Amino acid sequence: MTDAVAWGLTSSLFLTDLAIRVGFSLRVIMRKRAPSVSFAWLAVILLIPFGGAVTYLLFGENRLGERRASRLLKDRQVVREWSSALRERPTIDWTGINPECLPLDRQILATTGIPTMPGNQLELIDTAGCFFSQLIDDIHQARFSCLLEFYILQPGGWVDALIEALLAARQRGVTCRLLLDSIGSKPFLRSAQLARLRDGGVEVAEALPAGLIRALFVRIDLRNHRKIAVIDGEIAYTGSQNLVDPRFFKQNDGVGEWVDAMVRITGPVAELLTAAFMFDWLLERRQCLSEYSGTADIRPVEPSGQALVQLAPSGPGYGEDTIHNLLLTTLYAARREIILTTPYFVPDNAILAALKSAAQRGVAVTIIVPAKNDSRLVQYASRARYDALSRAGVRIMAFSGGLLHTKTITVDGDFCLFGSVNLDMRSFWLNFEMTLFIYDKTFTAKVRALQQQYLRETTEHDVEIFQARSFGQRLLENIALLVSPLL
Repeated sequence: MTDAVAWGLTSSLFLTDLAIRVGFSLRVIMRKRAPSVSFAWLAVILLIPFGGAVTYLLFGENRLGERRASRLLKDRQVVREWSSALRERPTIDWTGINPECLPLDRQILATTGIPTMPGNQLELIDTAGCFFSQLIDDIHQARFSCLLEFYILQPGGWVDALIEALLAARQRGVTCRLLLDSIGSKPFLRSAQLARLRDGGVEVAEALPAGLIRALFVRIDLRNHRKIAVIDGEIAYTGSQNLVDPRFFKQNDGVGEWVDAMVRITGPVAELLTAAFMFDWLLERRQCLSEYSGTADIRPVEPSGQALVQLAPSGPGYGEDTIHNLLLTTLYAARREIILTTPYFVPDNAILAALKSAAQRGVAVTIIVPAKNDSRLVQYASRARYDALSRAGVRIMAFSGGLLHTKTITVDGDFCLFGSVNLDMRSFWLNFEMTLFIYDKTFTAKVRALQQQYLRETTEHDVEIFQARSFGQRLLENIALLVSPLL
């Protein structure tokens, strides 16, 4: 190869790389996302020749695929009409409710179209055994339909009994549908157990299918992180528990058993969770809501209790900042106390500022996180925020009783948030999540009691010991913090 040809090839590669970096940098800037996210992607694009652009193509934008986006648009009018009908139904007495709840109600209504629903009965379930036992019993009593939507299903223990219950229900003529995330439940979706369920008449769908070819057209790390079960359209469950038995799940990770909580709901919110399931199910089955008529119809459910509950679905297509902004409103609403549990704590600057501001104005802020995490990168990024929070007066408590996976926020003992959302960027902007805003002191007291139970197995973050950590630890934390907007 002559010097001229070599020089020509080198120049071409240099100019191509430069054009790619400039072009993708402009694209990142014009997307107008949070500055921390934009700067993180700019660093990836500018520091990694060619590879930075490829990484951005795969993971940089919320691409759902043209067909899925088209189906979303077709169903949007149906959802609007249904939401309008919901708003005509509830008559709510806000007397005795924390006045900070009404702005949250209005904000959720404005962003999702879903109103607060009165008349719900809520039962807090704080162990996996109790959850599976009750769910299996409800499946055995099912008359029409069993609808389950979860991020992970891993056979073993309680889950084997659940599978048998679904097969038995289907033999009785009950419609059984199971929607599982493509990546979260990948081993099961490639297993013989799946074939057995389908052979038994249980309908199984793969949420957000992922693969190398698909990665060229859609973003494959957008995941369905919801946990929903609905029986006969009348009994619903949601929370943080996956379809896994913690006695067998990830026992080689060195973090102990996963600790979760769920809520069993009867009343009008069961209709909303049925609708949420059907919306996701039909998207994956390439059907439209307007064309659907089946055994699991979305229908009004009679009141069965007193709790006011508002459902807040979030994820791409629901408004880019929906759950993030609602969390900010929640934190700024606090006047006396905030207690928060989350397994993955990687707040952005806005959430960080809200937590610090709350502590500085005299609110007792307590954050409960696992002492050991299954994600080393998340744990380092999380620890990088501890100094700033501790200086502001926030208590950080490390739970040693397993991997605390429960996601809860209680505010002033008056209302609470309960669902699948973590305090990290993935939950804020990438995952499809489900959160209940519960404006009820009685249920909030139960959630707060559970949080106090967790606190009995924690050790408070020691500022002096933490500040004495090695330079290497600090460096790893700060490197993880740099990429935290992309976690």
